[in-house]
Amino acid sequence: MDITTTTESIDSLALLRLLQLVSPALPIGAFNFSQGLEYAIEAGWIRDEAQAGRWIQGVAQQGVGTLDIPLLARMHTAWSAGDADGVRVLSRQLIASRETCELREEDRHLGRSLAKILISLDLPQAEGWQRSDEATLAALFALAAVHSQVPLQATCVGYLWAWAENQVIAAVKLLPLGQTAGQRVLEGLRLTIPSICSAALQLADEQIGTSTPGVGIASARHETQYTRLFRS
Repeated sequence: MDITTTTESIDSLALLRLLQLVSPALPIGAFNFSQGLEYAIEAGWIRDEAQAGRWIQGVAQQGVGTLDIPLLARMHTAWSAGDADGVRVLSRQLIASRETCELREEDRHLGRSLAKILISLDLPQAEGWQRSDEATLAALFALAAVHSQVPLQATCVGYLWAWAENQVIAAVKLLPLGQTAGQRVLEGLRLTIPSICSAALQLADEQIGTSTPGVGIASARHETQYTRLFRS
């Protein structure tokens, strides 16, 4: 999927829709999930700000940026073409790429929750997703973005930023990590997210996937972790 993204504009209404989608106030329950970060901290793999930053940055580059973002981009293209069946194929691929039950159920929960919100905002294309096992956050995020004419690059950047912010919020809760330290971690991510998304948009189909075994191990072990704040 070779996409040129050097110039892209976004109007005010589209920008506001994107801000709505990435807002922590969006009631889809993303704050309930850490994607294995809770176990990584419990196990001592992450102990401070620097280690948290490296973990989140690594997952952004080698996981979300090489799996979620290229599939999100393809879903954006499919929704733009009115190809709902194509979106379902891509969403199933994303679910199948999750290493653990917790990660699969997280994606389904977030996708269904976003579908419910979109239905309430008069977006009828979301109706078939509210109880679907094929629902993913990326599929419904792309739908909302296309419906509001949010450009592809902005959609990808917004999605990755929302993921990164949720990870940092989880780290702040779990570590002795202050709000200012969390903002420093986010600043590092802010500087790299555009390039991660640009690289993701150049990936061929056969290059899509993850190389984050630590996340899979942490998520699997989190399923039996004795005390937990998060559902993943």
